[in-house]
Amino acid sequence: MITMFFPVKKLRRNRICVLFGAILLVAAVAVYHEMVAATAWREGSGSIPDDGSGWRSNLYDQWVGAEDSGFMPQAWKPEYKGQANLHVFEDWCGSSTDGLRRNLHYPLHPHSRTTVRKLAVSPQWTNYGLRIFGYLHPYADGEFVFALSSNDNSEFWLSTNDSPAHLQLLAWVGKTGSEWTAPGEFEKYASQISKATQLSVHRRYFFELIHKQNDRGTDHVEVAWKLFEDLRFMVIDSNYISLYVNESALLMSDVSHIPQTVASHRSGTPRKRSATTADLLKEDPRDAFHQVPLIDGSFLQDVLPNCLYKPSYTIKDFPITRYQGLQFVHMSYVYPNDYTRLTHMEGENSCFYSENPNYMKKFGFSRYMRLDRPDELEKKNAAGDYSFQKRKSILGEDNKFGRDMYQGQMEAKAALKRGPLPDYGDDYDDYALKWRRKLSSLALNDANDTLKKSAYGSRHKAEMGRGVTQQKRVAEIVHLVATESTKQQKRPVKIAANVKPKGRQKSAKGPNHKSVEKTQQLKPPLKKKKLAPKHITSRRTNVKTNKTYVQKYKKSLQPVNTDAPKPAPTEVPNRQNRTDSSDVDTDSFWEPEEDEDLTPAPVFDAEVDWSQTFQLHHVDLQAMRSDWINLLCNISGNLLLGSNDAFPVAKAFLAQLNKKHGNPFTLVRVVNVEKHLDGAHGSRYLLELELKDTKGQLLRLSHYIYVLVRHQRARARRQDSRRAKPQLVLCNPVGFRWNPVAMVHFIVPVKNQARWVQLLIDDMADLFKATGDANFNLIITDYNSTDMDVRMALKKSSLPRYQYVKLSGNFERSAGLQAGIDLIDDDHSIVFLCDLHIHFPPSILDSIRKHCIEGFMAFAPILMRLDCGATPLEGRGYWEVNGFGLLGIYKSDLVAVGGMNTKEFTNKWGGEDWELLDRILQAGLEVERIHLRNFFHHYHSRRGMWNHRMWSGPR
Repeated sequence: MITMFFPVKKLRRNRICVLFGAILLVAAVAVYHEMVAATAWREGSGSIPDDGSGWRSNLYDQWVGAEDSGFMPQAWKPEYKGQANLHVFEDWCGSSTDGLRRNLHYPLHPHSRTTVRKLAVSPQWTNYGLRIFGYLHPYADGEFVFALSSNDNSEFWLSTNDSPAHLQLLAWVGKTGSEWTAPGEFEKYASQISKATQLSVHRRYFFELIHKQNDRGTDHVEVAWKLFEDLRFMVIDSNYISLYVNESALLMSDVSHIPQTVASHRSGTPRKRSATTADLLKEDPRDAFHQVPLIDGSFLQDVLPNCLYKPSYTIKDFPITRYQGLQFVHMSYVYPNDYTRLTHMEGENSCFYSENPNYMKKFGFSRYMRLDRPDELEKKNAAGDYSFQKRKSILGEDNKFGRDMYQGQMEAKAALKRGPLPDYGDDYDDYALKWRRKLSSLALNDANDTLKKSAYGSRHKAEMGRGVTQQKRVAEIVHLVATESTKQQKRPVKIAANVKPKGRQKSAKGPNHKSVEKTQQLKPPLKKKKLAPKHITSRRTNVKTNKTYVQKYKKSLQPVNTDAPKPAPTEVPNRQNRTDSSDVDTDSFWEPEEDEDLTPAPVFDAEVDWSQTFQLHHVDLQAMRSDWINLLCNISGNLLLGSNDAFPVAKAFLAQLNKKHGNPFTLVRVVNVEKHLDGAHGSRYLLELELKDTKGQLLRLSHYIYVLVRHQRARARRQDSRRAKPQLVLCNPVGFRWNPVAMVHFIVPVKNQARWVQLLIDDMADLFKATGDANFNLIITDYNSTDMDVRMALKKSSLPRYQYVKLSGNFERSAGLQAGIDLIDDDHSIVFLCDLHIHFPPSILDSIRKHCIEGFMAFAPILMRLDCGATPLEGRGYWEVNGFGLLGIYKSDLVAVGGMNTKEFTNKWGGEDWELLDRILQAGLEVERIHLRNFFHHYHSRRGMWNHRMWSGPR
């Protein structure tokens, strides 16, 4: 059937043509697939290879999600040509562009927004990041190659059209922050030069350039291009770039026009930590304990007997001087360990340990350990710690030797000031070289063989050899000067004598032959050939002048008796014989004799005892700390309370609670215990326990109790009368209770800090969203800010309540805070004097309420100041132990102490917090002071802030 309609015979006759056509068809298909593959490869050539983590796809998904965040595409105008948008992010350390993306203000809230006229920028500044974006206008049709150079890291992104949504990474300088290039150096890394990209002269292309600079090197970033067939790169100048948007008439708070791209995106910034190295950043039950419902307050009534709360450390009406109140603030003890000790920062600061820094430098932690003694040295080293005393003596010898060397250098400098040094000839120069060789070597001595057995024996023996050599050098120099003095009395000074001292000289009795023999055993003297007279004479000039200085130098260094017998003639070589000898070849001056041994003396390293063991005792470093505030140490964190102190109190209170209500609660865990020590009357405890009721519901108990100390007197009739153990008496401090629903007013004075004000508003809105707690109020006192409309930003936010007051004049922190205080009507609410650059933990409201007790206590939490370039996700910084500017106190108490001091602190800030602390303590209140987890102060400089003016003079 098929053969009737299919021309089989014709195909057989034309089989050659059919075969040729099939070959052409296969070739055409192959060419088509090759073109498709080349196009796909070219489009994805600028992408960073995916390592399997989906990095690029995740960023693209985040960019797509960012389109819903308020970004609005901008219309382009021809007058935009000639410049590009430039956003600057200052005060951000680090060298990598990834670190710049972690900046909380990036990319929507830069420090400044300006323009640039070419893609080659060098601000000559430190610790900043740049984001340059706009449109690129090619000057021809063809395939372009781009090159990038910078110090430090940078990235150049280019879109396939005028849309920011289609960016591709073409070139970059490093990813880790350690890479950098010199200006114009485009071939250092392969990633600096892009693959060829097809561009059209009739289109514009959106581009983005990201640059990060640290505090070292010459800052620069430049982008160059060329056609594929050209040989030389050219920097992209103003003829081929244009603005993305004109920002000259926009406020700093206007951010809807800023493009959020796959290269620079805000929504892609990770907000949730994945893996942390610092213990401080690990999850703790305290962080989310505020979410557990509180136990009904009726259960806590009449559980303990009432007692008067009047601690002995309050100083009501006690006269103190200005800023002395800081000395009366004590720290509280915390259980369990909250890991507020910054162990990850102790590499830079080890003030947590009480040892003297000089001691630590020399001995380290040797006093915490004792080396085990070898059996054969048990008796010899019975007294004292093995090897450490010896190490101390060796270090003492090192210091003494260093002082001797320094003293010798000072004497040499003084001699140079007096005039030329005496010339002792080439033989003495060679002798000095021998002495230096001896000084760095170690002579063998059978008498010190037993010292090898100790861990520091070899080093100790080296020090002994060095001491002998040092004494020998002094004796030889003295003998040399004495010999030179003898020769100067006989004839004019022509050349220095070739003196080969044999040993140590005595002032009145001549050479000490016994010392000579001992010295020669350590190191035999080397022999030298005699010098040719012509060679010697040619190297001497101005003999008369040298004679005078030789005599002066001799008199200054020779305290011996002038009547002492002269050295034997055999000690001084025959000068006349040397002068008459003319058959000596001057070229053989440095040639050694056949019997001369120039082999360097052996140098011995200290023997290491790898099997050395040691003993130690458990040392509780926390127990050694005092509750006084250590202003010199900013990494130590909270004082830790032992479990033997926290558990008995917690169990005793829970037993009383169950006794009163018929055992309805069981203890799940002790979440937090804070103890404020009072050695005279007792101690205050804040118990935070997680309980479970009979229905299985988890409940939170956060309650203050007072533990009185009562000592029972032993009976006098007991012969072995001893002091009995103290008896703990738990009681309820009358009036000392915290209000879990108290209103908290955050007062923040601001002026021209748009990026920080917006971040504060967003963080407070996130706090309300995370906790659902509406009992707080944000009060912003604005000193006539011109960079944003603060009132409008507050109105657009999701804050439950806020208040705004506009002030005029220069920025004054005290007056701004007081203006916010005056807005509060409820005297029984909490005022929290706050700063602008703060990151609040979700538990901040609960922490402020728990530690502010009306009529009794204010709260001054210690926050962490982040380092430059650090974020709350990293925890690199230090505790702000000096400042008391963040203070929570009930308004009634603040009014009672007089409020803020607006008379003395008018045009200045700094010190007003310590002055307020003095008045709070003198009013009889106490101030709670603890390190608060996840409470950070963002890094910033004072450049351009408050009343600072910008100077545009020459650099």
